[in-house]
Amino acid sequence: MIYEMRVYICAPGRIAALHNRFRTTTTRKFREHGVKVIGYWTDKYGESNRLTYIVQWKDEAERTAKWGAFGSDPEWLAARAASEAPENGGPIVANVINTLMTPTDYSELQ
Repeated sequence: MIYEMRVYICAPGRIAALHNRFRTTTTRKFREHGVKVIGYWTDKYGESNRLTYIVQWKDEAERTAKWGAFGSDPEWLAARAASEAPENGGPIVANVINTLMTPTDYSELQ
């Protein structure tokens, strides 16, 4: 099992738009494509423009296949384009920090 931690750093003033996109489209499309999200988090202290989430994968082959299917999904592509259109405020995510993690032998999550 591997875990992928993704941290989305939003463009100024765009965190609400990111939450809206996850609520209305992204999370549903993740489920449709079998992307298993362990949880979503925002920062209680410190940064106020970040969304962090962790995805569980069987292996890197599963990750590659499912991210590929999600990333080319026509509904997802249309929702992303609409949410980032100039009349809707432009780009939402300024930067993504991404890491793949494997559990230690003493981790409760395996």
